[in-house]
Amino acid sequence: MLKSERSPEPFVILAMPRSGTHYLEELLNEHPNVVSNGELLNEYDPNWPDKARLLRSDRELLECAYLRYPTPSDKIDVTHVGCKINEPQFHDRPGMMAELAGWPRLKVIVCRRNPLESLRSLVQARQTGEWLKYSSDSDDSQPPLVSLSVSTCETYFKTTAEFHDRIRQSFASTNILELEYETLLREPHLCLELVWEFLGVRMRNVSGRVKLQRQEVRPLDQTVEDFDELRRQFKEGPYARYFEAADA
Repeated sequence: MLKSERSPEPFVILAMPRSGTHYLEELLNEHPNVVSNGELLNEYDPNWPDKARLLRSDRELLECAYLRYPTPSDKIDVTHVGCKINEPQFHDRPGMMAELAGWPRLKVIVCRRNPLESLRSLVQARQTGEWLKYSSDSDDSQPPLVSLSVSTCETYFKTTAEFHDRIRQSFASTNILELEYETLLREPHLCLELVWEFLGVRMRNVSGRVKLQRQEVRPLDQTVEDFDELRRQFKEGPYARYFEAADA
């Protein structure tokens, strides 16, 4: 598909795992002038069939994302193009954040979620192999409960904080938009209004066709086996607020 003659405006979605980025991308891709092409650094992402691209440098990968990007056949005038990168994918690409920061006119959309929920969802997905909505032979089935250690939680919470700090240090505040998972879940139209304004795209209403495929709908205290013990361990520190959702 031929791309627009003018250079599209670039954006990237950054997040910890299991923070609603798949849902956000589906919403963004409903806009006729926006293309968001999934996980640039995931060799299994169907948007990027050329796995050999991962042998390229960080700069060359961004050129693939923003200059030689794949375009759906129904998009004839792409004005904004993006991709997403999750925090663990930076581990093998330690220079990628700096490369992103140097890319001209790049806008950054950050999806945030309670790190305890993100970790719970990540562990469930690894246990079941289900990375979107959980399903099995029984319609009444639910994802398994998870057991989390204090050290696992502490490491994940610290990694989350450091990742978000690194984003803020790498990009101008005017080029960052932060979206909360719970707001995206309950008021996607509001989040999209913020995104369209941030990117400079003409407004477009939510169609209602895209649904968030939630893996788990039960609260944390019903899905983390050792929730009460973890809450006691973290009650005096900076991570205590992650356990407050169970009291809401």
